[in-house]
Amino acid sequence: DEWFSRGKKLPEDPAADTVDFPKRTTPAKGYELLFQPEVVRIYISLLKESKTPAILEASAGAIQNLCAGSWTYGRCIRSALRQEKGLSAIADLLTHDSERVVKAASGALRNLAVDLRNKELIGKHAIPNLVKNLPGGQQTPAKNLSEDTVVSVLNTINEVIVDNLEAAKKLRETQGIEKLVLINKTGNRSEREVRAAALVLQTVWGYKELRKPLEKEGWKKSDFQVNLSNASRTQGGNSFDDSTL
Repeated sequence: DEWFSRGKKLPEDPAADTVDFPKRTTPAKGYELLFQPEVVRIYISLLKESKTPAILEASAGAIQNLCAGSWTYGRCIRSALRQEKGLSAIADLLTHDSERVVKAASGALRNLAVDLRNKELIGKHAIPNLVKNLPGGQQTPAKNLSEDTVVSVLNTINEVIVDNLEAAKKLRETQGIEKLVLINKTGNRSEREVRAAALVLQTVWGYKELRKPLEKEGWKKSDFQVNLSNASRTQGGNSFDDSTL
């Protein structure tokens, strides 16, 4: 608690393309070593170079945890991952054969997307891979991921498309709507999956610019209307995946 309460800041400045790490007057020691710029580069190097699933999962998990919360170093690491070309390395892990790697990558991307510039880039480049991890659709072979992983992917998609019309358009272009509606209506998915998919559908329908194109494709307003209690709804933009790997 002490760690994550230090240096809390307001949400990311939309106009800031880079965020510099605070200047140090003394060498980092103890747990501070976990979130220094040079260590972030090590995580990125491991993500790009390692072939070992456990290392990939742990590296993505470390990034996920460090980017959780509105603390100073979380903001810095979200920016550093973009500057060091780490976003694409994490997005690539969404196609990995190991489900544990996919889930860790999804959680990391969700927290990275709190940065508005990251959100834009993830929306452009990671939405297709996120959608491929959802059940249903016409893909072959079909993925059979656990409830926890599917929910993680759905929550990440919602985080990315909130206040991001272009990402919502990309979701529509990549079979995303079809898969989301199937999750809600087939009756063979868990309650958690249905709730998470419903939240994404509600976010999509919230964009008035998308309603006519969706209706032309045969979708109806009722496809996007799912009853969710207020207690079950979580809004994107201020949410983090703070599970620890």
